[in-house]
Parts: sequence; C-alpha cells; structure tokens
Amino acid sequence: MIEKMNNSLKINKYYSFENPSFNAKFVLQIINNMNYHTRKWVKPEDLNPNHSLFGGRLLQWIDEEAALYAIIQLENTKVVTKFISEINFVSSAKQGDIIEIGIEATHFGSSSITLRCDVRNKMTHQTIITVEKIVMVNLDSEGNPAPHGKTKIEFVKDRLNSTL
Repeated sequence: MIEKMNNSLKINKYYSFENPSFNAKFVLQIINNMNYHTRKWVKPEDLNPNHSLFGGRLLQWIDEEAALYAIIQLENTKVVTKFISEINFVSSAKQGDIIEIGIEATHFGSSSITLRCDVRNKMTHQTIITVEKIVMVNLDSEGNPAPHGKTKIEFVKDRLNSTL
C-alpha cells in the first residue's frame, strides 16, 4: 500500500529489467516517503587518505540526523542511539560533493523509534550509503528508557495547527 504523506510522494529509485520470455522490458518505480532534510558539503577535513568522504564522518552525520529526527518525533531532547544495523556503502563522495541525508520512521516501540537512513549525492541522486535500522530510545530525566506514547509520524506544522 502506498500512502500519501505531507501531500507528496517521493520517487527514490528506478529499476529496469527485461523478461526475455515475453520480449518485454519493465521499469519498476520504488516510491517511498523518505525526507531529505539535511545537506552536507564534503570539505577537505571530511576526507580520508583516499581523498573520499571518511566513513566515520558520514556515520557521525547520520547519527546526529537520526537523533534530531527522533527528538522532534518524540518531543523529548533526551534521546539516545541504541542500535545501528549493518551499513552498506554503495558509492563514495568526493571533495566538493553535496550529499543529503534522508531519514524515515519505520516502527514505533513503547520507548523507542526505529528509523531507516539513505544518504545520496544531491546532484546525481546516486546512493552513497543505506542503513536499514537505527533504533533511538526515549529517556526520562533520570536517563532510563521511558514510554513516549507515539504511534505514528507527526509533523510539527500539524502540532502547531492543532494548538491554534
């Protein structure tokens, strides 16, 4: 099922394949609701000795973006990273590239939110890295996991409109 979120659908990737049995070519459109909020300009201090984006720097940016996303969704600044699944570096970024980091919520637990991340080159839309699962945990004032009461994605503009 494809849902319309924030009045828009985003097309992430196209895949084409051929079926020789039917002498036909198909194009599959993958549509998702990934939002790309953060852009980074790859600078000399972000590079590894191979002159490409250092993986650790990219993971730092992803962790920060995931934390910001979780803080906004859970309405609590006390959120920590519990788990990051295996990562898949698909391509690299070079000095001067502009990359964008996309995050989407995939599951709401009682005290956690699970996210998926995709980083791509802004100009070419070529995927640089995917992280299928990032688990962020909501904490209370004592630093213990705490229920957040959320069950779906909420947009700040909708929260603001409901208080007016």
